[in-house]
Amino acid sequence: MNGQAFFSAVLCWLLVASASQSQDLSGLWDAAIDCPGGSIRFGLDLKKENQTWSGYLVNGPERIRIPVVDVAGKMVTLKIDHFDSVVELKFTSGSKGIRAVGTWKKRRGPSQWLTMNCTADPHAELKLEEPIERFLGRWAVDFSSGDDPAVAIFKKAEGSNRVLGTFMTTTGDYRFLDGFVKNEMLQLSCFDGAHAFLFHAKLDEKQTLEGDFWSSSTWHETWNAKLDANAKLPDEFLQTTINDEVDFGELSFPDLDGNSVRLNDPRFAGKARIIYVFGSWCPNCHDAGDYFAELDKKYAAKGLSILGLAFEHTGEFKRDAAQVRKYLDRHESSYPVLVAGLSDKTKASESLPILDRVRSYPTTLFLDRKGNVTAVHTGFTGPATGLAYEQLKEKFEKIIVENLSR
Repeated sequence: MNGQAFFSAVLCWLLVASASQSQDLSGLWDAAIDCPGGSIRFGLDLKKENQTWSGYLVNGPERIRIPVVDVAGKMVTLKIDHFDSVVELKFTSGSKGIRAVGTWKKRRGPSQWLTMNCTADPHAELKLEEPIERFLGRWAVDFSSGDDPAVAIFKKAEGSNRVLGTFMTTTGDYRFLDGFVKNEMLQLSCFDGAHAFLFHAKLDEKQTLEGDFWSSSTWHETWNAKLDANAKLPDEFLQTTINDEVDFGELSFPDLDGNSVRLNDPRFAGKARIIYVFGSWCPNCHDAGDYFAELDKKYAAKGLSILGLAFEHTGEFKRDAAQVRKYLDRHESSYPVLVAGLSDKTKASESLPILDRVRSYPTTLFLDRKGNVTAVHTGFTGPATGLAYEQLKEKFEKIIVENLSR
């Protein structure tokens, strides 16, 4: 082979290899974030159509669309902008095949960022041969960090030996957890762009689950659980109370354009209302946002008015208002939202003295047409909880219908 022929052959090989490598990025990847307790595992599904990339975060049955997927050579940037969060991965080929290494970065405050290492490998089915039945069912849970009870629900994934589940607490649920049993240890995790959770647990001789919980690299605590088919949480409508000494008209906050709006603005007069306290950074609040968008479409014409009070991370109005707009765009919502303050619960409680205190994001107030608060709900039980989510929606809509009739 002469020099020119050799050069042409090498060039052809490089072009084919490059195209092959680019094509290899499409498909399902086994991704993981490194935390002190081990690997927070999740699925990453990448797809290219007509030169445009798209992607999803996968946690068991849940698929979360990634708003922006940028691919430049070997670099892939996943912009989860509604959570002020980004994953950057560099894909390289080695003796063991293609692999990605990078970081996940998430804003946590005005000048505070969390950064953790992240990897992705081509998807491979795990050989899951250990029995999982002893971990399945409904469990009464105690977390070491507090006295409030919690409930865990674990079930077998359809068609596999994987374990799916969630934890329900007095402030909300831990969304879609996915995992398996290995070396007699239950391992569950999820990553939604904001939360990165990892749970481990083993059964002791008393058939009690003894476990650890890590939230990203910033939190660790222990937990234990007893199998209890009747385990339940305290009534979420009895956790937070209204301070009757504070008039709604005394409170005003800027809308997304900076205009001051009172909570008893004349535009709300004569309407049944939902006022919900939330943060654009909060995954449970995004679950609530999906549902409130449904309620707005179903009941607005019948006289329901929804108002959001956003408590954000930075206190920089323009930045916080921009994040709230991304929240509303994601849920295709057009109801008004006011930027009410900082996400710190102590400061939020000071900003919102109509409540005894802000315990959870979200917190939802229901008002009748005369402006009377008829119910206050703490937290949100989302779609990961299955039946509990359906029951919550029934309760919400019953209150709405009653308030519309008053």
